[in-house]
Amino acid sequence: MPKSIPVKPEAFRAPGVLSFPDVPLHAYQRTLAEERKALGDAALKNVLRHMMILREFETMLGAIKARGSYQDIAYAYKGPAHLSMGQEAAAVGAALALAPEDHIFGSHRSHGEFLAKGLSAISRLGAAELRSIMESHQDGRLLRTVAAHVPVSPVLGLAENFLLFGLLAEIFMKANGFNGGMGGSMHAFFPPFGAYPNNAIVGASAGIATGAGLRKKLAGSRSIAVAMSGDGSTGCGPVYEAMNFASMAQYRTLWTEGRRGGLPVLFFFNNNFYAMGGQTIGETMGWDRLSRIGAGMNADAMHAETVDGTNPLAVADAVRRKRALLLEGRGPALLDVECYRLGGHSTTDANVYRTKEEQAAWEALDPIATFAARLVTEGIMAQHEVDAMKAGVEAGIAAVLKAVANPDAAPAVDIAGDPVLIGRLMFSHAEIPVPSGETRLLAAPETSARIRQDAKKSRSGLGPSGERLSAMRAITYRDGLFEAILHHLIHDERLIAYGEECREWGGAFGVYRGLSDIIPYERLFNAPISEAAIVATAVGHALEGGRSLVELMYGDFLGRAGDEVFNQMAKWQSMSAGSLKVPVVLRCSVGSKYGAQHSQDWTALVAHIPGLKVLYPATPFDAKGLMASALSSEDPVVFFESQRLYDTVETFHPEGVPQDYYRIPMGEPDIKRTGRDVTVLTIGPSLYPALAAAQELEQSSGLSLEVIDARSLVPFNYDPVIASVEKTGHLLLVTEASERGSFAMTLASNLTRFAFGHLKSAPRVLGSPNWIVPGADMETTYFPQADDIIQIVTSDMHPVRHSNRRGIRNWAERLMARNAL
Repeated sequence: MPKSIPVKPEAFRAPGVLSFPDVPLHAYQRTLAEERKALGDAALKNVLRHMMILREFETMLGAIKARGSYQDIAYAYKGPAHLSMGQEAAAVGAALALAPEDHIFGSHRSHGEFLAKGLSAISRLGAAELRSIMESHQDGRLLRTVAAHVPVSPVLGLAENFLLFGLLAEIFMKANGFNGGMGGSMHAFFPPFGAYPNNAIVGASAGIATGAGLRKKLAGSRSIAVAMSGDGSTGCGPVYEAMNFASMAQYRTLWTEGRRGGLPVLFFFNNNFYAMGGQTIGETMGWDRLSRIGAGMNADAMHAETVDGTNPLAVADAVRRKRALLLEGRGPALLDVECYRLGGHSTTDANVYRTKEEQAAWEALDPIATFAARLVTEGIMAQHEVDAMKAGVEAGIAAVLKAVANPDAAPAVDIAGDPVLIGRLMFSHAEIPVPSGETRLLAAPETSARIRQDAKKSRSGLGPSGERLSAMRAITYRDGLFEAILHHLIHDERLIAYGEECREWGGAFGVYRGLSDIIPYERLFNAPISEAAIVATAVGHALEGGRSLVELMYGDFLGRAGDEVFNQMAKWQSMSAGSLKVPVVLRCSVGSKYGAQHSQDWTALVAHIPGLKVLYPATPFDAKGLMASALSSEDPVVFFESQRLYDTVETFHPEGVPQDYYRIPMGEPDIKRTGRDVTVLTIGPSLYPALAAAQELEQSSGLSLEVIDARSLVPFNYDPVIASVEKTGHLLLVTEASERGSFAMTLASNLTRFAFGHLKSAPRVLGSPNWIVPGADMETTYFPQADDIIQIVTSDMHPVRHSNRRGIRNWAERLMARNAL
């Protein structure tokens, strides 16, 4: 919605014809003699050696998986094995053209890409830097193990043994695998060599690599991010969202001078013509060549090109050209790398979907055999040297396997000895210091109209006589969020904020209003309506060293970003054994008045996923302090906000919302009203009907309710609630979420166990009915109200004479109806 780019009807209504750039197909024409002159014999021999290492490593893994042994070395491997034999030229060719500081993000079939990137980095890094990397990993323990158990040979040196051992130990989920055995076959990575997380979810690396490219651009890094996936991923919506996000025009039209230009992201598709058993061309896709899809993204067609993936030098040439283009700010780019998977999708694949004739035709193009023959023909190697190289690789792979199969060299993860090991890896519980740095701003904060207006407001929501002030006169929940976010944005250059309508609009609900006057476009921008890409890029930006604050507008839209929230944002901290941090804050508003698809409380859904911290403040004071803590956390946080609370003023702290920066520890429930007869634990906006019920019960019946605001769902400290129940003997939990499966149900179950000896009655959960959320006129009949709370307290916990006031229907019938479905 930038006014600097007017939408002129005369421009868009003029007749014409759209044209598209040509997409080159197998354009590589360089001779081996030319490559020999450019690269040298040693580099060309290394290309063959690297392909042989990839092939033999996966041959070994396939044998172990299928038969339980390789070269008489037995090992029982229970995990998956998605092999890429036949695709070695694509992996090695790409790595040949990439620098160590370029980062690849792979797929479930990325052992080869991982190894190729590592081998390439080893060949390029200086000896001192390489030694430092190996000595710093696991405090040098892995390096010492490799040096002691894997012999160095003329074909495989110490660093290469380190790479192979670390990967194989990770695949076998050993304690000294690269990722502590927490990643395994489909999630292995080693960032010092530029191999970032492989991903078991098809196409999931596209958005993460795009976010990594975003961070590289903002940090001024002269390097690129590569999203490596297969042709089957072009059927996945998040892949298109990522390519569109990477292609946004604003990088060239709206970002400030010095930051303009496209993202340095290369979408590298290993096109082996099959997605498991479904054939992409002619069956499951509409394109005839994968590279065609680039034309749908931008006027440059993403500089798309189809490349011969059986020729490592053709792949290297294409990647080298695309890399140069990306570093010039002309990204993103797309490569369709046509290759062929000689084996099955997995070791259980019977290959019933392709003919033996087709397989034989591609086996004749085996990249290793054909490249070796070319080197022999050109006189670069003799056949006996090729044979010796192959034998040396086989011996080296066997030596690595023998070491990893040895429990003294590669011990298993000791869950029996440390039962909560994985639990400790779920969160770092680390925070950054209070940001105090200087960042480049468009204007000083004090010049913002919003900030000047807020400065005139009372910090407290209560007037001199105790009257409640309006949102126009006092700092609100919305303002509290704004102040915490503003502090982090103006003092931490690493933090960026984006989502739908986040800039000129000020966020759909005004939280960001005024920020566009202060924060440059590249650190506060509008994203496309692409929830999957919004979250995935936030994760990639964070993994690459940035900090991300993103918004989905409505919590109901979490479904559009399910994998990105539940499998990506939630898991990389633990799957990395704590070596990666994911400082992402995902804001989700819980709607009101919009009915079934825009007003759902999905806190339980998010809290159910291990690896996510979940906050849901209900007051301006808590909103500001918890947002500051969320933005300071090194762990991923989902921050729920009720739309009904944005105009709420602070009435619990006499001094109101502090103007200065402060944090509230996550996980601590807060007693909002003390009492002696019933403990009422509330989640989100249900705090306010609970307080209204408490006031009425005290006046009408003399009953005293202690009202506790959960504030945080994950983590959650049960001690204050248990202490309250010890005093009252009764517990009622109130939530606006559908009662069935709500997080209040989880809290009730746990508190029943923890405080069982103090309970005088069974805990009760009051939630919304297990129905769709109705529209605005019927909301009060759906969400828990003060009368509902009063009815439960006076019927089940402290029975008193109670008339059927205000026309409440028979409570038993109503309760049965609410929970019938």
